[in-house]
Amino acid sequence: MNIKDESAVSNTITGGVFFNHVVQGHTITVVLPPTVEPALSGLPPASVTFTGRDEQVRLLMQALAPHGESGPVLVSAVAGLAGIGKTELVVQTASRAAKETGWFPGGVLFVDMFGYDPQRRVAAEAALLRLLQALGLPGENIPATEADRSRLFRSLLAAFARQGRRILLVIDNVATADQVVPLLPSDGDTAVLITSRHTLDVGARLHDLDVLDRAASVHMLAEALHQARGPEDTRIHDQADAATRVADLCAGLPLALRIAAALLADHPTRPVASLAQALEAEHTRLDQLSREDRAVRAAFDLSYQNLSDPQATLFRLLPINPGPDLGTEAAAHLAGLDPQATEQILQDLARAHLIEAGHTWGRWRLHDLVRLYAGEHPDTAPDQRERAGVRLLEHYRTTTRDANTHIQPGPAPVSPRFGDRTVALAWLDDERPNLLAACASAAATGHPDISTDLASELSQFLNFRRFFDDWIEITGTAIQIFRETGDRHSEGSALNNLGVALLQVRRFDEAITIHLGAIAVVREVGDRNGEGIVLGNLGLALKEVRRFDEAISAQQQAATIFRETGDRHSEGRTLCHLGEALRETRRFDEAISAQQQAATIFRETGDRHGEGRTLGNLGLALMEVRRFDEAIIAHQQDLAICKVAKDRHGEGRALGNLGASLQGVGRFDEAISAQRQAVTIFREIGDRHGEGWALDTLGASLPGVGRLDEAITAHQQALEIFREIGDRHGEGRTLGNLGEALQGVGRFDEAISAQRQAATISREIGDRHGEGWALGNLGATLGRVGRFDEVRSNWKRAIEAFTDSGDRDTAALLTRWLDKLPPDTR
Repeated sequence: MNIKDESAVSNTITGGVFFNHVVQGHTITVVLPPTVEPALSGLPPASVTFTGRDEQVRLLMQALAPHGESGPVLVSAVAGLAGIGKTELVVQTASRAAKETGWFPGGVLFVDMFGYDPQRRVAAEAALLRLLQALGLPGENIPATEADRSRLFRSLLAAFARQGRRILLVIDNVATADQVVPLLPSDGDTAVLITSRHTLDVGARLHDLDVLDRAASVHMLAEALHQARGPEDTRIHDQADAATRVADLCAGLPLALRIAAALLADHPTRPVASLAQALEAEHTRLDQLSREDRAVRAAFDLSYQNLSDPQATLFRLLPINPGPDLGTEAAAHLAGLDPQATEQILQDLARAHLIEAGHTWGRWRLHDLVRLYAGEHPDTAPDQRERAGVRLLEHYRTTTRDANTHIQPGPAPVSPRFGDRTVALAWLDDERPNLLAACASAAATGHPDISTDLASELSQFLNFRRFFDDWIEITGTAIQIFRETGDRHSEGSALNNLGVALLQVRRFDEAITIHLGAIAVVREVGDRNGEGIVLGNLGLALKEVRRFDEAISAQQQAATIFRETGDRHSEGRTLCHLGEALRETRRFDEAISAQQQAATIFRETGDRHGEGRTLGNLGLALMEVRRFDEAIIAHQQDLAICKVAKDRHGEGRALGNLGASLQGVGRFDEAISAQRQAVTIFREIGDRHGEGWALDTLGASLPGVGRLDEAITAHQQALEIFREIGDRHGEGRTLGNLGEALQGVGRFDEAISAQRQAATISREIGDRHGEGWALGNLGATLGRVGRFDEVRSNWKRAIEAFTDSGDRDTAALLTRWLDKLPPDTR
């Protein structure tokens, strides 16, 4: 820098840039130096173990590029949790950008503001001094005030830009907007990268940095270890499972991963599993993730120290929530504040990146290591934590009860807490992980009544959403509590719920055993209505193992009890189930009558969902007596109800049944469309049994339009599913259908094999009607290849099976066919 001052009264300005800036009474002329080596040397070295940030680097490089479609983004701000790797990201990006020809010929300026360290924090005024000095300006020519330094710095950056020597400015570790705004250029050309633990409002393009995924985390461990010990240290590769566990326990936080790698590098013989074991214990994990020069807890401390008292208080209470995230309302109960004040504090914590916004607005979550840090913080008094926990559990209990009034079938009044069923379901969907965790933890914290209440109130929802494993788990917890407290009445109700859940996951024998135990309990306590409920559910389980006579008896007993007690809704449900069992025994007229009575009751009691299910069952019975047009109407009504109720499983079931009824009247294209939709729905909701059933029904419709090869594929896919889940009945039925499709394309040997297997399975599971159907089709296929003696043998056995099952019409038809066989085959 050359200061030109030729007289006390005038200045001659030559060979430089005039800034019109007065220092100690003198106007200065600045001649820019040819290079800015001091600025370049100030950029920290880029790590060689940088990984997992390719997309973030690409976006930042795209923003810095001087010749982009819309020009460069002048200011980019990278924000994220302490230890997330913000500085490393911008250093890597700045290093690469500096090497790009023509991007930043003036060099790179770097300044660390130490914004979160009260002992080292750099004010804007001091940072400007360092930056001006880095640009080569002598100290005696640097103004004293922040405002003057800011104007001079901006002028210098603009001068560099005008001379084609554009500079990249990296401002690291900023805590507040006030700390960085005076440093920002105004020339419209100089680019800036900022890092902060806060989301800053400085007119920048915002980049929120997240944790590394599992693969990148393991790769970082391996690269860091190779860097420290050389490529011959292959512990991460050789002990992959333990390395993955270490990565998971570090929760993708680069700082924690680098410390973990350093701990392994300290001791070359230490197994990775040893470190994983050391990190397993939550109460000491943060202690383990530290070395002399760095520690995860110390990084979090700097963020925590910048919180206000209300922010710090709520932050410390958040880990009390037992689930993975929580809503604003739940946080308000934790803090004992109104929701509006709580939401403001939560937003402040999110801007500080101590919490993260959840998948929808109004939900918040903590990084795993931050959760440990906040939960073990000594500033929280035990009694404060206990009171907050009780407030939260009570909130979950009462709100779940209110939501359940919209899910529970029947005419009971609904809570005004939720506007409608859709809103109630949405709340339960969001809170399900928290509610399940609260159910498990409440008893352990001295509130078993909340555990059992939650288990009871969640039953209908978990059944509706088909979260059967969750239902089984929390119901088991409730049963254990009831047995410990001697509450036999509640134990009987919980046993019934457990039996229904086991039935839904096709654990039929266990369901029967549980229901028999429940009947003993409800009879012991004299709960007549409860006895009817359990008998009805027992009948469902008995039907599934094809003990139809016992199932019908149980349902009839249940219906009688409900008539005695006046429980119309339960009577309707039982009649619906009775109709299903009657249909299985081919007592179709009785089945239709039972379903019609059930539908009437559901209409009277306002249970639209129950009405839809009953209409679906009615349609199936109507199909059996070939009243297809009526069946189509019933299934269409069922489908409409399921769509209104947003019951995806019911919608899939209704579409599959509708397709079967459309097939019965030859409307094959419509049938195929409905059944394809059913397959898609069951795949989306993860119902493998439903998917197999829908594929099988689809396969039965495709031959109607000559698409036999597609039919074979659909049946084969269904067969694979039924074998996978162990559904022998579904396997036998599908093998029979597959045999028909194979026969249609002339693959007779395969068809015969499939039909023999179908007959064998039906005989083994006691399905005489299914056995008759398989044997009849087998005989027809054998006839196609001229093996008439075997035709006669199989048709005789089929006639016996149809007769035993009560299907005398089919037995008579097959007898007539048998009589028409050529005489020389008898």
